Amino acid sequence: MSLINYSSREINCKIVYYGPGLCGKTTNIQYVYNKVAPETKGKLITLATEMDRTLFFDFLPLELGTVKGFKTRFHLYTVPGQVYYDASRRLILRGVDGIVFVADSQTSRYDANIESLYNLHENLEPYKLKLEEIPYVIQYNKRDMPDIISIEDLEQELNPQGYPYFEAVAIKGEGVFDTLKCIAKGVLQKLSSN
Repeated sequence: MSLINYSSREINCKIVYYGPGLCGKTTNIQYVYNKVAPETKGKLITLATEMDRTLFFDFLPLELGTVKGFKTRFHLYTVPGQVYYDASRRLILRGVDGIVFVADSQTSRYDANIESLYNLHENLEPYKLKLEEIPYVIQYNKRDMPDIISIEDLEQELNPQGYPYFEAVAIKGEGVFDTLKCIAKGVLQKLSSN
């Protein structure tokens, strides 16, 4: 749910990157952070374990113009991918305006993608949210790896509803901004229609 600050004429929108562990959620946000102009971004906060996995969230305020005279600021979060951080994942989804599901294209991660997607649905329930009610985009990451699942098979299992999707190699920046632009556009459209 977007937060509107009438005194500063600012709308704050929350986008959450969700997916299994080591699928590229943090890599997406780090790439965006490194490429956007310094005046459009806030501080990137990363809490990581000794294995360099995101433990809680990345936070990136990103200004993207105005809506009805209000400055729009996007806050990008990632959730920890590991199942034992489920309470943190649920908490990060509170107040979400848009979700990017980052799927790992590697064959060995097929089941982890499915488990993470089911977990996303479960974690939206306490907030009485469903994916079809909020802007949602899927990113099929790691398309440069040698043993990957075909887009057709990924679509059949993870996206039978036909949500927008992008192929990506986040470590090289491929598909990163396409994904972000699509989810931001969806959030802004929903905001404008309210």
